[in-house]
Amino acid sequence: MDARSLRVLVVSFGGVEGARLWLEQTGCTFTMLLDPQRKIYRQFGLGSSYAKVMKFGYLLHYSEYVAVGRDFPDIPPRLLEDIYQMGGDFLLDEAGKVLLSHPSENPLDRPTVAELLKAADADGCSTSGTDTCA
Repeated sequence: MDARSLRVLVVSFGGVEGARLWLEQTGCTFTMLLDPQRKIYRQFGLGSSYAKVMKFGYLLHYSEYVAVGRDFPDIPPRLLEDIYQMGGDFLLDEAGKVLLSHPSENPLDRPTVAELLKAADADGCSTSGTDTCA
């Protein structure tokens, strides 16, 4: 497999205390940037959606996590911000050109690793050596 030089940046709209707690509880080691005015969120077209977040199927999915003992970050209610804020995944090159734009359609919507690697690969070839260029 070819090596990639990528930097992951987590962007959150919350405050410092909540961000620090989330990083501790999730074990996330990526750099986090706080965007309390949501300027970055707006630039990438990310809004809030009660309808998308609160659909029965997603609530059922999360309840299944609880049933099998999967832990969620335990954020005190005073630190909860906008639970309806939609996220996304974006890949930018060093010059700031957007290589992949994936605004989430729902709370579980994320691009696959293959999609991320394909976007990161300048010529669109797979890094596994088993796939061919698209």
